Amino acid sequence: MGQAGTQSTIGVAVIGTGFGQKIHIPGLQVHHRMKVVAVLNPDRAKAQEAAQAHNIPHACQSIEEVVALPEVQAVSIATPPFLHYPQAKAALEAGKHLLLEKPTTLSAKEAIALQSIAQKNGCVTALDFEFRFVPHWMRLAELLAEGYVGKLRFVNIDWLVAGRADPNRAWNWYARRDQGGGALGAIGSHAFDYIAWLFGAVRRLNGRLITSIPTRPDPETGEQKPVTADDTAMIQLELVDGTPVQVALSAATYAGRGHWVEVYGDRGTLFLGSSNPKDYVHGFQLWAAPAGEALQEVKIPDRLQFPKTYSDGRLAPFIRVVDNWVKGIDQGQALCPSLQEGIVSQRLMDLTHRSSDRQTWLDA
Repeated sequence: MGQAGTQSTIGVAVIGTGFGQKIHIPGLQVHHRMKVVAVLNPDRAKAQEAAQAHNIPHACQSIEEVVALPEVQAVSIATPPFLHYPQAKAALEAGKHLLLEKPTTLSAKEAIALQSIAQKNGCVTALDFEFRFVPHWMRLAELLAEGYVGKLRFVNIDWLVAGRADPNRAWNWYARRDQGGGALGAIGSHAFDYIAWLFGAVRRLNGRLITSIPTRPDPETGEQKPVTADDTAMIQLELVDGTPVQVALSAATYAGRGHWVEVYGDRGTLFLGSSNPKDYVHGFQLWAAPAGEALQEVKIPDRLQFPKTYSDGRLAPFIRVVDNWVKGIDQGQALCPSLQEGIVSQRLMDLTHRSSDRQTWLDA
């Protein structure tokens, strides 16, 4: 794969027109080094509609059509999880750099196979683990690295939202475990990534996946169809250093408390949280307390703040993900978070499924 010059424009194709149009296309178009040259939807009319709406020259119907375009140097995949492996495999085999949505794939085996192809073909990869680029999360990481809480005693994570609480929300791929649906894939993939980033490697875990809404209506017939994917997860983890971590995830909690990370150590405590139910990036606050003292809100330094924010909070950190990807392409090697971090997250997701099926602790 030829490397892009230091300041050359990188031609990128966006695969998927749902989240692709909401975040990927606008985020890539904002970046001064990226030029969106193609968009893919298997429905040609939908691809053409997206291309016209965003002034993109090529509307494609298949990944083969995309990778055959000489101006495409990179591919950004924003499709449901069951499409990630075949689409990413085709892109990497054609020597295209890759930005991939989470969850990485349907299994760690698939993710490892993609990593092997990327390394063989000199392709630089990135994973959209955007919490690594949100100012409050970046400050939390700095305080942890500085030893603010001292030796970890306990980490508690609650991520409780109402996105799928309504049983009348239509049945689709999200309702199918075999297609990568469920709360574990949607939000647990993020949690596993930031646990590794902030706190360290996992030694073992015990997971329980729950489907609290067992059927949903077919969007065409109205017939109730079975839900095989989880909407709630309870996971206990033990880190390599012995720290216990408790994770509660649910996409089916009316008036859920939002997303909270509580970190307790022998020298102090850190709380990061947001109760914003409409946007999972906007609304975070960070609090800190030395041992024995009351929590005080932490001011986020200007150097970590977004240069610009958007009505959809996901856009600003996504642009930082893109910038990190571009830096990796310039250097000829992937920067965190890449497919390597995607493999770590996917392995823990796979382990959670096995643990839940067997109802036991399993070593990572």
